[in-house]
Order: sequence, then C-alpha cells, then structure tokens
Amino acid sequence: MFDNLTDRLTNSFKVLQGKNKLSESNIKDAIREVRRALLEADVALEVIKIFLDKVQEKAMGLKVGEGLNPSQAFIKLVETELTQIIGGENKTLDLKAQPPAVVMVAGLQGAGKTTSIAKLARYLKARENKKVLVVSADVYRPAAIKQLEVLAEQVGVTFFPSNINEKPEKIVANAKKHAQKQFFDVLLVDTAGRLHIDSEMMEEIQVLQKKVNPIETLFVVDAMTGQDAVHTAKVFADTLPLTGVILTKTDGDARGGAALSVRHITGKPIKFLGVGEKVDALEPFHPDRIVSRLLGMGDVLSLIEEIEQKVDHKKAQKSAQKMAKGQFDLEDMRDQLLQMEQMGGMEALMDKMPGMGKIPQSVKNQVMGSMETKKMVAMINSMTPKERTHTKLIKGSRKNRIAKGSGTGPQDVNKLLKQFEKMQKQMKKMSGGKMQKMMAKMGSMQGGGEGGMPDLSKMKLPPMGGSNKFPF
Repeated sequence: MFDNLTDRLTNSFKVLQGKNKLSESNIKDAIREVRRALLEADVALEVIKIFLDKVQEKAMGLKVGEGLNPSQAFIKLVETELTQIIGGENKTLDLKAQPPAVVMVAGLQGAGKTTSIAKLARYLKARENKKVLVVSADVYRPAAIKQLEVLAEQVGVTFFPSNINEKPEKIVANAKKHAQKQFFDVLLVDTAGRLHIDSEMMEEIQVLQKKVNPIETLFVVDAMTGQDAVHTAKVFADTLPLTGVILTKTDGDARGGAALSVRHITGKPIKFLGVGEKVDALEPFHPDRIVSRLLGMGDVLSLIEEIEQKVDHKKAQKSAQKMAKGQFDLEDMRDQLLQMEQMGGMEALMDKMPGMGKIPQSVKNQVMGSMETKKMVAMINSMTPKERTHTKLIKGSRKNRIAKGSGTGPQDVNKLLKQFEKMQKQMKKMSGGKMQKMMAKMGSMQGGGEGGMPDLSKMKLPPMGGSNKFPF
C-alpha cells in the first residue's frame, strides 16, 4: 500500500534539498510536487485542497528547528497535517455495553465484508480475549451464509445458523438472545450486500439497524475502487449512523487515495485495514503510523506488535541460543523463513522498517519474493533430518532427490546450500558476545542473491526487545 505515493512524495521533498532556508518560492515548488503526488494517488480533490492550504499557511511562518534542515522541517509539517486529516489518532471499537456488544457490518457485495467479519472475529478473540458469536443476515445469498460458517470454524468462533426463509431482523434477534444466554461478549452481524447502491437496499439496512441498535456500525469498503470507495462510503455515512470504516484490499492498492480521503469525506474514522487474504490479515488503523510508513520512515511500533503476536517465542529463543553457540543449521534457517512468511513475508517486514520505503519496488520484488521463500522451504523439507544438520552429505544423487521432491532443479539446491554456508559462517562470527553487537547494527537487505533468491546471508537481523530473540 502507498508504494507509488511514497515514491512521489519522496521526490517532491527533493526540491528543498540543499536549500539554506524555507522561502515562499521553494515552498510553492515543494507544494506543487506534493499536489501532483496526491492527485496521482487518487486522493479526493477536496481533501488535497484543504490539506495543502494548511501546509502552505503553516510553512510560510515555519521556523526551522535546531538540527533540522529545511527539507526535514517541511517533511515534519507534512507528516503532522497528513496525520490530522486522516484521523489524528487510532479509534478503537467501543464494546462497552451490556453483553453482547452488537457490531453490525455493512457494505457492497464484493468489498470483502464477510471475510472482514471473520478477520474481526479472530482479532477480538486473539487480541481482546472476547467470546465472539457471528451471524449472517444476508438472506439473498445462501453462499454468503455458508461462507461465514466456514470462516467462523476456521478462526475458532461460534456461528449462529440462519437461512434464506427468515427475516433479517428475526435472525439477528434470535442470535442476540442466544448470545445473552450463552454469555458471549460480542455479536458480529453480517448484512446483505448489493452490487451497487439502491434505495431498496438502503431502506432495508436502515430498518435492520434500528431493530438491532448496534453499538458499532462498521462500513466495509474496497480500497482498490479509489474515488468510488469514497463516494460509496459517503452515501452509507449519510444513511446510517456509522461509527467507523474497514478499508479492505489495501495490500493491492499502491495508490492509497481512498485511505487518505475516507476519513475527511465521511467524517467517520477508519478503524481497521484489511492487508491480505489470510484471516489474520487485519490491522488497527493508526493514522500516525500510516503516515510514517507513507513518508518512508517505517512503522516500528506495528512491527513490534506483529512480532509479539505472530512469532513463536520459544522457537525463536531456542534458535537464538543455538546461534549464540555457532550451531546454525538448515532447520533453523527454515524456521526463520516460515516465521517471516507468517508475518507477511520479507517485503511486509521491510516496509515497516525505517528507511526501507526508499527501496525501489523492483528491488523488493527481486530480493524479498514470497515464491523464493516457499521454494527454499520446500527444498529444506525435502531433506532428511541428517542432511539438514550435515550439509556436506548433500552431493550428486541427494541433490537430485531433493530437487525432485521440492519441484525445483539441482541448481536451486546448489544456490540454497551456498547461501546457507554464508549464513553459517556469519553466525559463527556472531557467536558469544559478538552476536548482540552485530544485532544492534540493524541494517537493510543489501541486494539479492543468485537468480533473484533473497540473500539471507547479508541480512542483519533486528533484536526482538529481549535477549537473543529474533523476529522470525
């Protein structure tokens, strides 16, 4: 998300590089470039005008602080104003109600509404320790009811059965009674979607909303639709007492215009971002962190939270202890790769690290490809336990067997072994007291390995905030 906008904004700030002070002339040049960047990102014109008017007004009287150059001072101003226009601070779900707290989710068909309910259910169960019940009031699509049932089982929450012959309000009333009897904390309600907005749909959802009287009414909107997403959100916000927005498919939206426009146009906060297809791919929306990532400054807080949630700490600790003794084998390498994939892959991690936003997308694709990671894991899985710890055994016929078992070629096995040897040498250097010193020098990926394979031997791993723990 925001890849194109990050590149354009970074370029727009270059007009101030080398300047000794902020003047009316160079401020206008910088603002002109920022305007172009926002227009290309499909940000709403109204939002661009309000945002740039504020930036220009404050930039004219801006005093460059000690230790900052004009470019840095301007970036800081852009960061502050952009954070304000997209929401200021994170708005969490308000679940302070007599249980069950009812959360109704609305949106157009195809926006990812049902999937978002499953993701939200998982989030509330895993992060908030809530007992969650989900129900579908979409009586027009039997497949939607079945989809929610399957997803509920997948994320480990309870599904309340419904069918197309019942009235939506009756379904929800029954689900609410069941939730009260069984002491559920939260009831998530999936509503019927349509392919487009029509008066019949809006009247029906208004009736349901009044009958259900949810404490939260969330609107799910597809970020990929750009300005259409903003328009649709505005219509729903005018019709329903929305309390927030879930912006989906942001992992496929390189422009980011919808995320920057929805809050201002609707007056409703974005509460969550859908960042992938997996059921754990839902992130709370933190405007300050998003803007930091957008300006290429990374998002360390989100990275730390993700590490805490998704890393197998026992395995990471065990692996780190082995590395400290210089005992690094292919099983350790595989564990790191799998944990990295669990967190969205190397590209997702690097996007949250300071300075990584400036790496061109073409380089990211080459260095951090998910397919290469899966290929490497498949090759390691095709080895015997003894081969993983004694790589010198892997010659001729063994290489052919591993390649065949993993759907790769002998040359791929050679590349993996060569890279592993480099990593093993580095780990031996890191043994003892040197490990902490080298881990402290957290760096970046320095180019790809042979054939586009991510060169893990050159990767400096960040500490996980404790002893010798690794983030993957």
